[in-house]
Amino acid sequence: MSAAEWKQRCEAEWSLQGATMPDSVDWKSVYEAKPLGRNLLKNPSPHGLCKDNPPPEPEQSDVPRRGPPCFQPEGDFSGWTTGIEVLPYDTSGIPAGAVICQLPRYSWFSMEQVVDLKAEGLWEELLDEFQPEIVIQDWYEESQLHNHIYQLHVKLLGADKSTVISEHTVNPTEDCSSYSHTWKEVSHVFSGYGPGVRYVQFLHRLKNSFLNGFYSTVFADSSVIVKPTKTSS
Repeated sequence: MSAAEWKQRCEAEWSLQGATMPDSVDWKSVYEAKPLGRNLLKNPSPHGLCKDNPPPEPEQSDVPRRGPPCFQPEGDFSGWTTGIEVLPYDTSGIPAGAVICQLPRYSWFSMEQVVDLKAEGLWEELLDEFQPEIVIQDWYEESQLHNHIYQLHVKLLGADKSTVISEHTVNPTEDCSSYSHTWKEVSHVFSGYGPGVRYVQFLHRLKNSFLNGFYSTVFADSSVIVKPTKTSS
């Protein structure tokens, strides 16, 4: 198949009306990569969970866990850069002089990926001129371990991987007044972000606790999807 025919297949696949499609682009590679409309994150559900099914109930045990505290949730985190931040004990709300035998120890578990948009098959003219929508979506467990259990920070970066062209942050406060245990959706659409975007940095943090056992906040079906659509100005 000729280069022109591969280009025609791309045009038919995504209907990018108004998008510049230069002949210098390897359209065969673009078509095979199918960068538009698919999730560009690797391993989006490392806990093996799906938002279409209820999150698992936490395991309760009458036998205290022996050994040092655990701060690493179970899962296959290949494709993610992970980190652990163990937080100081939270003594707020404890009356002066009160004797406390045990307190939960909280920690943040962070997971990050940086998506190389050109390596995934997108081309500069599309990103700079057409500026397709970049859709972020995440689902985290309503674990009720604390009133702050989830944080998301997404940045659109330039070619140097450090210049921030646009960003979005989520840091919700949970309602722990009554029991609820479901998935909570977080989403955002980047549009009209300007030229120069080459990378998407996706970073979220989930809070865990340890008190005679490890209790985690899990997530499922994280996604970064570039849509073949452009927001009207």
